[in-house]
Amino acid sequence: MKHLTKLIITIITGILALVFEFIFQQPTWAFGIIVITGSVMAFSMLVEMVKTLKSGKYGVDILAITAIIATLAVREYWASLMILIMLTGGDSLEDYAAKKANKELRALLDNSPQKAHQSINGTLIDIMVEKVAIGDDLLVKPGEIVPVDGRVTKGVSVVDESSLTGESQPVNKKIGDSLMSGSINGDSSLTMKAEKSAADSQYQTIVKLVKESEAQPARFVRMADRYAVPFTITAYVIAGAAWFISKDPTRFAEVLVVASPCPLILAAPIALVAGMSRSSRNGIVVKTGTTLEKMAEAKSVAFDKTGTITKGVLSVDKIVSTSEISADNLLILAASAEQESSHILARSLVSYASSSVLKKVSELEEVTGSGVKAIIDGKIIRVGKPTFVSQQKIEEVANQTIIYISQDNHYLGYITFTDSIRPEAKETMNQLRNLQVNHLLMLTGDHQQVADDIAKKVGISVVYAECLPQDKIDVLKQLSDDLRPVIMVGDGVNDAPSLAIADIGIAMGAHGATAASETADAVILKDDLEKVSIAVKISKDTMKIAKQSVLIGILICTVLMLIASTGIIPALFGAVLQEVVDTVSILSSLRAKND
Repeated sequence: MKHLTKLIITIITGILALVFEFIFQQPTWAFGIIVITGSVMAFSMLVEMVKTLKSGKYGVDILAITAIIATLAVREYWASLMILIMLTGGDSLEDYAAKKANKELRALLDNSPQKAHQSINGTLIDIMVEKVAIGDDLLVKPGEIVPVDGRVTKGVSVVDESSLTGESQPVNKKIGDSLMSGSINGDSSLTMKAEKSAADSQYQTIVKLVKESEAQPARFVRMADRYAVPFTITAYVIAGAAWFISKDPTRFAEVLVVASPCPLILAAPIALVAGMSRSSRNGIVVKTGTTLEKMAEAKSVAFDKTGTITKGVLSVDKIVSTSEISADNLLILAASAEQESSHILARSLVSYASSSVLKKVSELEEVTGSGVKAIIDGKIIRVGKPTFVSQQKIEEVANQTIIYISQDNHYLGYITFTDSIRPEAKETMNQLRNLQVNHLLMLTGDHQQVADDIAKKVGISVVYAECLPQDKIDVLKQLSDDLRPVIMVGDGVNDAPSLAIADIGIAMGAHGATAASETADAVILKDDLEKVSIAVKISKDTMKIAKQSVLIGILICTVLMLIASTGIIPALFGAVLQEVVDTVSILSSLRAKND
């Protein structure tokens, strides 16, 4: 039976019992009705407890079962009813709290794109989003949801990406800018070209993560159950001693009534779900409650370099020209020749040069793997590898991403590119150290010299360079126990194995690194490395509140048991007090939802 169904049955039972007891003056019937419902509920709990024990976990339901049976045995049946209301009501409240705390995650599903407006020869037709093919021209009207990932080909608008990235500020979009499925268009229409199918688009990737984001705080619940072992023993000792000393079995029931384990059952899961909700508001999808717990205990963080510590986008670094041409003119010539190329360096070059200064190209030939050849102002401009641009002997620059430029076969100079460090990278490392995560590593396939230079700038002391995916896995496996749990942060397909093998895998998923996102335990939706330290802080805050809530419940229950052992708390009043304890524990746990 569902928790709400059990609560409704218990309430109906209570109403019928009240009618028979106080209207028809039939206490035996009232007792019988409560006995039937109490027995069914207790048997249901016993079955669940056996399942729990078979799974290797120790539950505290035995206390609640004993309390129900004991109160019925001494005919304190109204106390039995209160315990049933407490248990079923507490479970229903947990369901409500989980539903409320997961609101931000589930909100993504509400924005799921359903249809797309396809433009065919100037005519618009509506198609289901699943039928959109790569290369289709689509129109996104004002206020509509972007159906698939793509790129703007016409129009200018502001787009709300808050449900995807957590960034509340709308983003300006113009021709050439990327669009993420699930974002909401502003006041102007946009024409876009689909670059991914619906199934592979950013939004569907996130939806899949949301479906996996059930709270599964298994390990910490087991920890709560371990708290419950001494708590259960204590409860039976106090209850048994009270019965032995007073010679009154009612005293045994009165102690067990206030020893009900709801704070232990509810506090940790509610705190973890609330912490996951807080994470989602900060642009971080955490798949399970267990991930939060492990992250809170993390001792090490390993970072991939490209696309994680660095932006993963090459930008112009140096422009070195011969004496025959200025650096500015060399840049204009190179960018003009590359303006129609699809190569990643071409896009960076054109962006750096600004399209307003580019020259007209009369002929263009792109030679795969070598470079481009263009006719500009009647002269042949070549951009690419040294052997392609000129027959002159050109001294190559080592360990650099570089292009060389010539005019009419005469060498003019070169332009180098670099992958710039994220501006927030150094501060992120400082924040992690402030959170007592002191062992920071970099794992990269790049050259040792480049890796060492970047690591030094951001404050990472341990560097493993020239790593293949298997090498990264080996490094993570060989970390000693005192440096675990270890978090791995990456963004690319090649990081997926490392994310899987680490204790906690965090994917930088803002640009749709699907393989990494699916493998990871948590996904950062906004392109911001600082979210790693924010995720760790949220985890630590959540676990601190979860433990506090469990211990608060245990402490209050223990005090009430000692008082009840003296006989001054009747069983019915003790059941009412237990409801107060439950409420305190739950409200304490919900603090984890607050920033």
